[in-house]
Parts: sequence; structure tokens; C-alpha cells
Amino acid sequence: MDNSEFRKYGHQLVDWMADYLENMKDLPVKPSIRPGDIKKQLPMHPPATGESFQSIFDDFKNIIVPGMTHWQHPQFFAYFPAASSPPSVLAEMLTATMGAQCMIWLTSPAAEELEERMMEWLREALGLPAHFTGVIQDSSSSSTLVAMLTAREHYSNYAVNQSGFSGNEKFRIYCSTQAHSSVDKDAKIAGIGIQNLVKIEVDDAFAMKADNLEEAIQRDVAAGYKPLCVVSTIGSTSSTAIDPVEEIGRICKKYNCWHHIDASYAGTALLLPEMRWMGKGVDTADSFVFNPHKWMFTNFDCSAYFVKDKQALLNTFSILPEYLKTPEDKLVNNYRDWGIPLGRRFRALKLWFVMRSYGITGMQDIIRNHIDYGQWLKKEIESTPGFEVLAPVPLNLVCFRVRPAGVSDEKKLEEINSKILQDLNSSGSILLTQTKLGNKYAIRFAAGQLYASKETVKEGWEKIKKAAKPWL
Repeated sequence: MDNSEFRKYGHQLVDWMADYLENMKDLPVKPSIRPGDIKKQLPMHPPATGESFQSIFDDFKNIIVPGMTHWQHPQFFAYFPAASSPPSVLAEMLTATMGAQCMIWLTSPAAEELEERMMEWLREALGLPAHFTGVIQDSSSSSTLVAMLTAREHYSNYAVNQSGFSGNEKFRIYCSTQAHSSVDKDAKIAGIGIQNLVKIEVDDAFAMKADNLEEAIQRDVAAGYKPLCVVSTIGSTSSTAIDPVEEIGRICKKYNCWHHIDASYAGTALLLPEMRWMGKGVDTADSFVFNPHKWMFTNFDCSAYFVKDKQALLNTFSILPEYLKTPEDKLVNNYRDWGIPLGRRFRALKLWFVMRSYGITGMQDIIRNHIDYGQWLKKEIESTPGFEVLAPVPLNLVCFRVRPAGVSDEKKLEEINSKILQDLNSSGSILLTQTKLGNKYAIRFAAGQLYASKETVKEGWEKIKKAAKPWL
């Protein structure tokens, strides 16, 4: 493809992108296909010679798009949103065009310095403590792993990095029963072992019981274990439950234990001064993560990880072979030393575009609207016979179920709600997901992408009521 063709098809693609954003509401949220349907339409072998870009683009429109779940669709209320916005998309185009490798300052000075400034902007915007230093990771899963590894090295005096496990460490990690599954995965990857991950019971609001945490730590200390790390959550995946981070921080300090806060989704709400109560005590934490790529209009991947002890992070991950040494090393942040991968994308650019395009007040307005949608839906469900809310609604995620009069058996209620959810999702007109809260099957409704509105939430609620009507 020469530059004239690139220009021609580049314009064509941007036109398609704009049309997609304008008209995606007319597409099914989720495709009605079976496993293998897309693969059957693809050739068994790669082409021997190059094909025209027009042919490739046509196949994209005819094969790929009909097989996609449209996460930005105004009737997408599943999981949590995977954020996107026009400024972020355009920034991604520029990032892809430059194709920069941003592992150290010398390989892309502007990328390193912009990232440093963007993390300072985020720290200020969310009201995080000034002693936090930030870096962009790819996901919360990686950020939590980075926290565990840093804690492991910090409390072993970096011996595991040097000599491997001796077999005598007896580390313990703690989280609530509602914590994200990545904590389990990271405990395995970090070599701590899944048997050394202690799950702490939650209260009626599905938040960690701090007293139970301290009791578990005391038992472990008495048994000769070393409490290594506590992962608390601001906005759990199932229900956006908010752990008492201030109490947890006090316990971590008492037992000399690393405190990592996972605020992957809900952390964006800290943009709002009235929501800062969720983060009370965050100033005592050792590390904190939230994902602008979930609720802050910034395309995946962009995970903002903050740490109190920058040197502990560097001591854990820094490797300096001769071929990567530069004269500027002591003057700059070489972010390849701040996490797991050596190679790094230019993620800060899209964050810069988003924050400048919307401004703090613009982002606050959108987040407030999303929270209002959740509160409106909560009230609607509570006032509608045959429906019940199953968890507190501090933000915009509502967990609910249909409960027909006279039906109390949990297995039967799960069958009813599972069938309702299946019918809704099979329609292609809406997408929701489920969770388990205690032993209760719950349907999750999260309105948090840029294209959600009060009208789209009302429309979704009407679809839910219609689907539930035969059971009521």
C-alpha cells in the first residue's frame, strides 16, 4: 500500500468509524451465532499473494462486524463498560501510526514525560495522596500482580528475586470473598500459592469484615505465617461493594503488611468530591489501581497504578543490561522498570486527549449522570412488584432479580432469572450479565459507557419488565 492508497482508505475507514458510532444503536448488541460460524467463513490457508485493501475491508464489514459484541452499544449493560470515546479513538490512530516503542525515555522522550504528567493529573483529579507515584499498566490484573511481587520482594529483602523461594517464607495474602478472580490468579503467578490466599467473609453489603481480617492475620501469625499483602476493593466486580479501606489500612500497618487497593471500575467515581468517602484511608495504602479504560472514556488498555514506595517497585523490577543503558537513566523514569513487560505502548496519549477534550468538569458531569441512572433504576425496581434489589447501589450498578409471589426456593428463583436473562440476551436488543451474591442468583445492570442515557436505561428497563411478565 503506497501513501496515496493509505490516504484514500484512511478517509474511508474514518467515515465508516463515524457511521458506526452514529448507527450502532441499530445493530444487535450481541450476534446470534454459534461457535465456529466466523471461522467457517475464513480461508483454511493464508493467501499466497497480497489482496486489495478494499477486499479486506469488505470482509471486515461482512464477516467480522456481524460477529462482534458491541460494547459501546447504548443497550450494553453487561459486565462493566470498556470505555471508549472519539478523542481516545483518534489518539489510538496516532499511536498506531507512529508505532513507537516506549520502554525507556530515550526510545520516546515525549511518551515518558507525558505519562509522568498524566499520572500527576490523575492523582490530583481523584484526590489521591501527593506521595503516590504513578505508572500506566495494561490492566488491574497486572497491577495487582505488580503489587504482590513488590510486597514479596520488599518483605523478603529482595531475596526471592535473587535466590528463589527457600521454602520457608510462609507468606499469606488476604482478600474478601467478593474480590476479583485476578487476585487468585496473581497469587499463583507470584509463587505464593492459592492455598495461601485467605478469603475473608463479607457483611450484608458484601464488603470485607475488618474484624475477621484481623482475626485471620492473628491466627496466621500464631501459626508462623508472614502476612504479606491485603487486597481491598473499592467497587467489587459482582456488586460494587466497598471495603472499609481505612480500617484495613490500620490493620495492615499494625501487622506490617502491604495494602493494595483495587478500585478498577469504581475508582473513576473519585473524580466526584461527593464520592471521596469511598477512598477514606487511601493515603495509608501502599498501592492503588483504577482503570480509565473502564469508566473514564479511554480505550483499553490503560490501567493507572500508583505506589507509595517507588524505590521498592524499582528494586523489584529493574534490570539494566548494557544494551539498554543511556546517559539519561538517572534523570528520567524508564518505565520498563516499573512493571512486567519490557515493551510498552504509548498509552498516555489517549489519556491526554480524553482529559483535555472533556476536562474535569465534563467527566464529572457524565459520571454523575451514570450514577443517577443507577439510582433511578434502583428505585424503579424497589417499587415494582415481583422485583427485588439484592445489593446496595452506591454507584451505577444494580443487582436485582425477579421474585414471583409465593416463590422462595432459591433453585427455582435461579431457574426463572436465568431463563429471563437468556431470553433478553438472545433477543440481541440488550445485553446483561449475572452473578451470585451469597447463594442468590442476581442479574447485573451497569450503565456506564459514553452512549448511555436516561432514555436508553428506561428502554432497557422496559425490556426487562416485558421479559419478566410471564413469570409475574
